[in-house]
Amino acid sequence: MTTSTTKKIPSWLELTAEGATITLRKPTEINQIQVDRISLRAPTVKDVQQATVQSGGDAEKRELILFASLTGSGDKDISAMTIVDYNRLQAGYFRLVEDDEPYAYHD
Repeated sequence: MTTSTTKKIPSWLELTAEGATITLRKPTEINQIQVDRISLRAPTVKDVQQATVQSGGDAEKRELILFASLTGSGDKDISAMTIVDYNRLQAGYFRLVEDDEPYAYHD
């Protein structure tokens, strides 16, 4: 007997092949515009590499740089988000980089 575990997608998160749209709990300013939703494009290997180089080994800074790049905003805009909305952004990111069909690396 096989069991399937499907993660329920929260109502504030919309996923597509290109990225995610996150509805924010509190409107925030992105690029000098008040928004209540933010789009996050799917990351590439190059995005991650560039954020790693720019952060100088600081994992927190790397994530801010990466999220700013993927949303087309500044890292100061991302830093100004509420924790709840930042957590939503993180959840959207991890949904984008997670494989739909997990597989064993070593069989």
